[in-house]
Amino acid sequence: MVVPAISVSDYLGLINLALGTIPEEVVVEGEIVEYKVSQGKWINFDLKDEKADAKISCFATIFQLTTPLASGMRVQARGYAKVFERFGKLSFNVEEVTPVGEGALQKAYQLLKAKLQAEGLFDAPRKRAIPRFPNTIGLITSREAAAYGDFLRILGNRWRGVTVIHSPVTVQGKSAVAEILAAFTIFNAMPAAERPEVIVLTRGGGSLEDLHAFNDEQVARAVFGSAVPVVVGVGHERDESLCDFVADIRASTPSNAAERVVPDHLEIERAITAAMDRVTMQLERTVERRSNNIDYAVRVIDRFMADKTPQLNRMTEVIEQRFSFLLSTRNARLTSAEKFLASVDPKRVLERGYSIVRHRGTVMRNASSLADGDLLQLQFAHGEIAAVAKASGKIQDKLL
Repeated sequence: MVVPAISVSDYLGLINLALGTIPEEVVVEGEIVEYKVSQGKWINFDLKDEKADAKISCFATIFQLTTPLASGMRVQARGYAKVFERFGKLSFNVEEVTPVGEGALQKAYQLLKAKLQAEGLFDAPRKRAIPRFPNTIGLITSREAAAYGDFLRILGNRWRGVTVIHSPVTVQGKSAVAEILAAFTIFNAMPAAERPEVIVLTRGGGSLEDLHAFNDEQVARAVFGSAVPVVVGVGHERDESLCDFVADIRASTPSNAAERVVPDHLEIERAITAAMDRVTMQLERTVERRSNNIDYAVRVIDRFMADKTPQLNRMTEVIEQRFSFLLSTRNARLTSAEKFLASVDPKRVLERGYSIVRHRGTVMRNASSLADGDLLQLQFAHGEIAAVAKASGKIQDKLL
């Protein structure tokens, strides 16, 4: 029987059709060898089986894989097999890679850490301060984790009246990364007036595999891009994650995260008391200093007055003597003036029998200045009369 010939491409199509019967969710585990990136976007490496002398070529794009890879890492690769017609080579098209084991995880951790550090995500100048007395705190952690209870307990012991908006997430496992990213998205989408003033991302300690979500590049970039400052507290003192380095404030534990976001009310009370004591002490010192200055001034004045008393007494005596002399002199002058005025007082003259003759209000001193018939006024010591001037003969008078 003659078998009909087919083209190379048709044959490869049959192979790929057969490969398509393999379940799509195939996960292959092995060690990465000959890892390389071409043109900044094409990734090629082989997965080697450690138990048998076998390997398979793998292909992916730089945009598909978020985990940094390197030769020597043990990974689990999810994808599907295909023969590329152009090269006639069977290849495993990788869609997702997960490091396996502490060694691979540590290698991936170091590679991603170096990448993010080179981009400036860890730089101290860009880190933001948190409010001294926050009113609202966003909390991203698992409700079932001990970290949740520890954080709230320490927070309540240190400071009262803080509103905590909890966004519950799983902190490890396949869904952890997506849930944490969703929590940051929710907080960032809140109106500015309702948004927390600080976000706390926390969980208990664990291995590198347990902390995978906190070492994920997407989560680290979510911390970096948060609209409000982020405090990250992971595990114990020895634990560290990439989110710790990106965070605005790194806390060593969930309890320490609570200590970093709110002050201790006892410390605040002691600080207020100490400040009041300082102000009181300064006030007392000021009053004492002013009082001493006043006492000194009084003593100086008293001493000055004591030194000047004899001189003042002498001056007082001189002033009194001069005043007495001046007063007696003035009195003597006044008495003399009174005597003089009394001597020239017309009323005194009239008392001796003289009279004053006036003609039209003018005192007449010479009879020749009068004519017959002139009306005269004669003033005596007691009373006045009218008269008519006559050149000779008896003067006729008439009482006024």
